[in-house]
Amino acid sequence: MAEPKNETTKTEAPKTEVSKTDAGTPPPGAEAGGQVQAEPKKKTAAPKAQKQPAPAAAPPAENLSLNPDAVEQPKIVKAKGSKNVHNGIAHVLATFNNTIVTITDMKGNVIGWSSAGKVGFKGSRKSTAYAAQMVAQDASRQAMGHGLKEVEVLVRGPGAGRESAVRALQAIGLELTVIRDVTPVPHNGCRPPKQRRV
Repeated sequence: MAEPKNETTKTEAPKTEVSKTDAGTPPPGAEAGGQVQAEPKKKTAAPKAQKQPAPAAAPPAENLSLNPDAVEQPKIVKAKGSKNVHNGIAHVLATFNNTIVTITDMKGNVIGWSSAGKVGFKGSRKSTAYAAQMVAQDASRQAMGHGLKEVEVLVRGPGAGRESAVRALQAIGLELTVIRDVTPVPHNGCRPPKQRRV
């Protein structure tokens, strides 16, 4: 009878790595017949530790203060084509749906403007007092880049952002010389819109 062939000769055994120092000695598990039984590979945790991202650096301790006075206001950088305007006029248009702030010099040339949509508000949020505050801050930063220090404030319209826009202009550091309401009042002119049925 023919002897059954050894199946280990048909399939290749997994290669075992032999370092240069162990080249003279047979690996453990070697039999007298010269066949090597490979040990199953063990997974090590070292490669996983290398793949983990490094923890993010903590922000500097200066910014962690809870004191509202410690919060730094953004620096006003002088614009490239600056006009060196020291006093101007802030036109605040507060409608039911939006708030627009335009800052001009005394002749009426625009040096900074902003609206609720430009600042990033959409839909019904444009008519809020907070949106008006952000609009006034954005417009005044542009104008202060041209050297603006004092403004007259002309408020027009019945919207919710009237007072908050004026407060924001004062809070950012502009000196308000005059605040006037210039809302147009008709002498029974055009027919007003119909009343809403809510």
